[in-house]
Amino acid sequence: MSDAFRSLLRALPDFPADLPEFDPATAPADPVALFKLWLAEALNAGVLQPHACSLATADGSGQPSARMLILKNIDDDGWHFATSRTSRKGRELSVNPSAALNFYWPEQGRQVRVAGPVVQLSPEASAADWQARPAADGSDNPDWQLYALRPREIEFWQARHDRDHIRHRYGPDGIPLG
Repeated sequence: MSDAFRSLLRALPDFPADLPEFDPATAPADPVALFKLWLAEALNAGVLQPHACSLATADGSGQPSARMLILKNIDDDGWHFATSRTSRKGRELSVNPSAALNFYWPEQGRQVRVAGPVVQLSPEASAADWQARPAADGSDNPDWQLYALRPREIEFWQARHDRDHIRHRYGPDGIPLG
């Protein structure tokens, strides 16, 4: 059974036949500009929920956990996401305020990884985010917290059929690392 399952996994298709081209030498100096470009290309390619990403956190002993959520915004504060402070991710961020986001767009063979420290945004910003949710009913949620991940590293990854995948990294302050 194990060999059959392994064979099944190996036989699954990896990437679509047509992959976008990516030349890091022509990438914008600003990683947010590149992210917005790739997000627009994902939307144009029909990717569903291209703003969905995996958020990885770790508890006080370093035990990791990951889950999917929605990117709320990117601004000078960082890459925004929200959750209840009493949720598992909220509790983990209170003891270990570092995280990683990973966006994956299989239709394009692309992913973007963003990692760094996380800060809580203001109670006013958190309340406004709660009210902007599609199911907002006018009630308050005092546990709702808007967070911002402040990137220490951003990596753009483009799949290639020859398996010579392209990685383009930016470090702190958006400095390209190659």
